[in-house]
Amino acid sequence: MGCICGKDSIYVDNRKFNLKQRIGEGGFSYVDLVEDAQTHKAYALKRILCHSKEEEHIALQEVQIMREINHPNVVPLECYSIHKVNFHTRAVDITCEVFVIIPFYKKGTLQNRIDTLKLKEEHFSEDLIWKLMLGICQGVKAMHDHTPPFAHRDLKPDNVMTQEDGTPVVMDLGSAAPARLEIKTAREASSLQDLAAERCSMLFRAPELFTVETNTTIDERTDIWSLGCLLYALAFLESPFESAYQRGDSLALATMAGKITFPENSSYSSRVPEIILWMLKPKAVDRPFIDQVIERIHSTQHLEENRV
Repeated sequence: MGCICGKDSIYVDNRKFNLKQRIGEGGFSYVDLVEDAQTHKAYALKRILCHSKEEEHIALQEVQIMREINHPNVVPLECYSIHKVNFHTRAVDITCEVFVIIPFYKKGTLQNRIDTLKLKEEHFSEDLIWKLMLGICQGVKAMHDHTPPFAHRDLKPDNVMTQEDGTPVVMDLGSAAPARLEIKTAREASSLQDLAAERCSMLFRAPELFTVETNTTIDERTDIWSLGCLLYALAFLESPFESAYQRGDSLALATMAGKITFPENSSYSSRVPEIILWMLKPKAVDRPFIDQVIERIHSTQHLEENRV
């Protein structure tokens, strides 16, 4: 699968796309707005820069997960190509680029909406919070229910898009990986800890990924922690560990302590902090699985509808 790049257009899997503008940049990739040359439909092009065979494997794992998870709350894969690079001709040591075409979501991310609400000094309604959380959790469930189960490992408002009708879509599966790992040696523990430090956002990272212990099991409940942080961010417009981060405190210690504080005089029902605390258990074994979370959000929605 080749990829031939021109100045203003690019070919991905034998489809021509016209380059429009850069719309995002991360530690491992760039995102451009592109247009299908035939249909003129807008898409997002994610360019993943690979500096080694290991990074190429991670990029292709992201593509494979997108191909295997077919769910309305998980970003779909349109097409992809691998562009081999002769790094001797480049200023930086890049072995290849993986080009991934995905839908373009004009409404942006949940973080964009949070930033807007902050500026307006407004907040999401509780009803909308539960609708968003339910959709996000259903997307996460599709990953957890896969055989073998996948964990996203970087769930946060920046990695959830919204469709025109408001449907949340979990995206950026670059940190996703098989969910269940047996950590038997110090080397395996160190490797996972380094990978998490590199690819899992600190403010939403589960305690067991800050300090990975030997002779332990890591499972999909890393995502439940992140979902608890995400729920907090939807309600209070920041991570529950934002203040600790701003003070320069150790986030590893803050997450392991599990002391979560809530703003006073909140307009939300007591169900919001109750569910957040239920998900943010420092020990993964004490956290619910995704089916339990969905069931509780469903029942909470019914209570909220009856209250209204």
